[in-house]
Amino acid sequence: MNMRTPLKNVRSLGSAKEGADHFWMQRVTAVANLFLGLYLVWLIATLAGAEYATVKATLASPLNAILLILLIVSAAIHMRLGMQVVIEDYVHGEGAKIVCLLTNNFFAILVAASSIWAILKLSFGG
Repeated sequence: MNMRTPLKNVRSLGSAKEGADHFWMQRVTAVANLFLGLYLVWLIATLAGAEYATVKATLASPLNAILLILLIVSAAIHMRLGMQVVIEDYVHGEGAKIVCLLTNNFFAILVAASSIWAILKLSFGG
C-alpha cells in the first residue's frame, strides 16, 4: 500500500536523507568552536598589551595561523548551518527561500574567505 499522494509521486519529494548529517555537522562544529574559541580567548588574553611587532610575530606563527583558520572555517560552517535552519523554518515562499539560502551560502563563503585572507596575509608578512 502506497501512502504517497499523486502529487508527491510526481514531484518525487521524499526524505532528503540529509537531516542526520546536518544535525551531526552542527554538533561537531559546535564542539570545535568551543575548543577553538577557548584558544582564541587565551590568545587574546596573552597578547593583551603587547607591542605590535610581538602580536604580528605571534599571529604569523604557523600553529597559531592554522588554529585561527580552523576556527574561521568551523565558525563559518556552523553559522551557515544555523541560518539555514532558520531560513527553512521561517521563510515560506519558495522563491524567497531559495534566494535566502543562496545569500546565506555566499555570505558564509565571503566571511570565511576574507578572514582566511587576513590570517594568511599576517602569516606571510604582507
